Amino acid sequence: MATATHFVTPEEAAADAPLESVVVRFAGDSGDGMQLTGGQFTLSTALAGNDLATFPDFPAEIRAPQGTTFGVSAFQINFGSSAIETAGDAPDVLVAMNPAALKTNVGDLKRGGLVIADSGEFGARNLAKAGYEVSPLEDESLADWRVMAFNISQLTLDAVKPFGLGNKEALRCKNMWTLGLALWMFDRDRGPIEQWLKTKFAKAPELAEANIAALNAGHAYGETAEIGGEIGRHHIDPAPAEPGLYRTVTGAEAISVGLVAGAQLAELPMFFGGYPITPASAILHHLSRLKEYGVTTFQAEDEIAAVAAAIGASFAGSLGVTSSSGPGIALKGEAIGLAIMTELPLVIVNSQRGGPSTGLPTKTEQSDLYQAVYGRNGDAPLPVIAARSPADAFDCAIEAVRIATQYMTPVMLLTDGYIANAAEPWKVPDMATYAPFPAAFHDAPLADGESVNPYARDEKLKRVWIKPGTPGLMHRIGGIEKNVGSGHIDYTPANHQAMTDIRADKVLGIANSIAPQDVCLGTEGGALAVVGWGSTFGPIHQAVRRARARGTDVSHVHIRHIWPLPKNLGDLLRSYDRVIVPEMNTGQLKTLLRDQYLIDARPVNKVSGQPFKIAEIEAAIAEALAR
Repeated sequence: MATATHFVTPEEAAADAPLESVVVRFAGDSGDGMQLTGGQFTLSTALAGNDLATFPDFPAEIRAPQGTTFGVSAFQINFGSSAIETAGDAPDVLVAMNPAALKTNVGDLKRGGLVIADSGEFGARNLAKAGYEVSPLEDESLADWRVMAFNISQLTLDAVKPFGLGNKEALRCKNMWTLGLALWMFDRDRGPIEQWLKTKFAKAPELAEANIAALNAGHAYGETAEIGGEIGRHHIDPAPAEPGLYRTVTGAEAISVGLVAGAQLAELPMFFGGYPITPASAILHHLSRLKEYGVTTFQAEDEIAAVAAAIGASFAGSLGVTSSSGPGIALKGEAIGLAIMTELPLVIVNSQRGGPSTGLPTKTEQSDLYQAVYGRNGDAPLPVIAARSPADAFDCAIEAVRIATQYMTPVMLLTDGYIANAAEPWKVPDMATYAPFPAAFHDAPLADGESVNPYARDEKLKRVWIKPGTPGLMHRIGGIEKNVGSGHIDYTPANHQAMTDIRADKVLGIANSIAPQDVCLGTEGGALAVVGWGSTFGPIHQAVRRARARGTDVSHVHIRHIWPLPKNLGDLLRSYDRVIVPEMNTGQLKTLLRDQYLIDARPVNKVSGQPFKIAEIEAAIAEALAR
């Protein structure tokens, strides 16, 4: 076992260590199984009763060159005995499986934090690939941190030797060895992981036993190698929680289950038309396993076919749903306009990622707000909703279904790569507490001399929904402008003006059925409001909480309904002296708020493919109040 020279004393490290939460980051080559390791550590953490938030971060390449910095895959988890809102600013512990993982991640580690490194991977070839001339384990470049370096690769080979695996196959078990050590460090039960391995490798029991042996060897190393003084063993108490059934959930899982729940509340079968694209593909994967709930999934040949099929399903009387990321939403744009013109219920999920074009396929961003609110030809408004966390995506999906079916309109639901991939504990709700909103189909027979008008409307301006094949109600709808009174094709200027106004007023009227905007933390009115949307919720909330604990007059306002905006939002924002808007884009919600309310909303922008850190929001709060 080798340790690098360092200047940080244990007393200094202990003074900086958090008492109620810990942030751990696993990092390695994209073939080292870091996402799997992080996922299983998350499972163990959830079973231990801790609150948690995760941040998977992986390269866009299917298989980047091994050992290179751009092929590093990482998984960060923040867990604790109190409320956890983000995956954490800086890790307390970094597990680095090779030099590239160390180089790309060590700068984020807290001063005095712990590096656990696989010294078996720090050979000359891997050091050169990572850009090191000298091993950082042997010089003083890691002096700001505690370093524990031992040959995890060899220790894994020794642990699985009795199972007769080849060298390459045996080394694939080293992520389980590392997980075993992490389970020992944080007093986690190995039982659920062992059972998971037996299930995963049910058809290859020798692989299950080898991985279990590696897991146990890593755990035993922590117990027997007398490294407790350096690494330490930590027990994090369970977080307070309301009684109930809990599970960890990712944003993609929550949206999938929420869409099914919404369809059930609307008493409709659901059709999902999708095409694979990162990070939206997971929704198709999850929904394909829920067919017993009246869900039909269709992987189309392209994005346009996927949305067109969903529109066809809505015309036929099902709930049409489609999903993509920014580039795919652009391809769907013309068909979304058709759904607006035909006024059919359609839910469109946009899991945003870095752009433009292919951009950063595996990184997170919030740069599709303009696209969602404005991004279609003609005056074509549609409701836009934004989920703020993985668990919140469940309720947002139900809300999207409610609006789509109750107002006969397409609805866009915004998430992003962080929400889609991250996990957090979720209390499974009692569906009996959700009010049903059954869809209504028009089937009343016509009176003598009456003709079918598929654009007949109620007090909400919602048009009737007629299932094809309903006796006596044969009708047609399409993409050419329709007459206000009959639904027939009508090109006249006055009619187009009237229909354009009606479609816009119908969407604006949705504001009458959404809750007034609340203040998540703080007071109505004051010196400063930090206004956010989407996945910025966690860092904004924690930053505002810390600032208020210091006596700062600051409040947090987080917007779910991006369009139409809540009816009271303008008056609420005008009650603050200053407004700042942190966004992972160049200022899109800020522009929308300025346009709608003529307020001096100031942007706080980040376009790096990474979520905001709490410290960045804290700095923005201080700067805003200093002006």
